[in-house]
Amino acid sequence: MKIVIQCAGSKNPSAGHFMTAAGRRIKFIARPDIAPRSAEFLFARPDDESDQNGRSWRDLVVDYNKRLGSNPFGLVPAYLLYSNDAYRALVSRYGSESVFVLSAGWGLIRSDFLTPWYDITFKLDADAYKRRRRGDIYSDFHYLTDSNEEVMFFGGKDYLPFFCQLTDSVRARRIVFYNSRITPSVPGCVLKRYETTMRTNWHYACARDFAGGKIDATD
Repeated sequence: MKIVIQCAGSKNPSAGHFMTAAGRRIKFIARPDIAPRSAEFLFARPDDESDQNGRSWRDLVVDYNKRLGSNPFGLVPAYLLYSNDAYRALVSRYGSESVFVLSAGWGLIRSDFLTPWYDITFKLDADAYKRRRRGDIYSDFHYLTDSNEEVMFFGGKDYLPFFCQLTDSVRARRIVFYNSRITPSVPGCVLKRYETTMRTNWHYACARDFAGGKIDATD
């Protein structure tokens, strides 16, 4: 079984930032052109050209993850980047190799992927400079492409199209939890309703219940 949980806006304040060659911290966002001015950070999109031989920041992040035993920027694995403990609960129960994060900034990444601090989201109520639009072009990571194991997804409706897009090559059953009164349209997926009175961030409670063995999705 593989597990996918959407990313979160609230992040670990001690998590590291990626840096320019000159040592300036980078804050990855969706729209640097309309972001507030900052003397502290360089604003960039993950796929923007970096300051190193014309390569993208995304390419440099991949290289950074290949540096065994070296982490000068203090980046943390994805499951430690977000503040909510649901990520840790899933990894504790199922292992980092089985848990993935659906990140609006980076794509579908493994939970142990060293992830730079970023502020990109699909949520419609977010500030415009943080909000990734459906037509924006990203070279998203696809680290779960050909799994023959069932895939469980914990996330809100704003992330459902993204989940379907990045898992469309998965051959096994994809199970999507939801809690809305109206059943969402998620072609090719099996839907499981999570009963709760929560209307926002309910998927964290659902993920924790799943990690705690309180939800059976095998039927």
